[in-house]
Amino acid sequence: MGEEQRRPRVSYVMGPDGSPLTLADLPPPNTRRWVIRRKAEVVAAVRGGLLTLEDACRRYTLTVEEFLAWQRAIDRFGMAGLRATRVQQYRN
Repeated sequence: MGEEQRRPRVSYVMGPDGSPLTLADLPPPNTRRWVIRRKAEVVAAVRGGLLTLEDACRRYTLTVEEFLAWQRAIDRFGMAGLRATRVQQYRN
């Protein structure tokens, strides 16, 4: 059962630009520069079931609040809403 929970429910989702997005297409886990497209890809992956919220937060060292802020920005203003500077404590 534990192994099945880790497996993605879907093999791809529609990315923010309308093209298929797979786990391999997502930003690398060590991403430090969060451009609009990368944020939108992570939100699309979680919404589509490619990653769970917990997996995304762990993979990218995000807080749930930070991810939800990206999601709210997209809902309210589209991708342009993601232009705001990313607030995160960077770890060395």
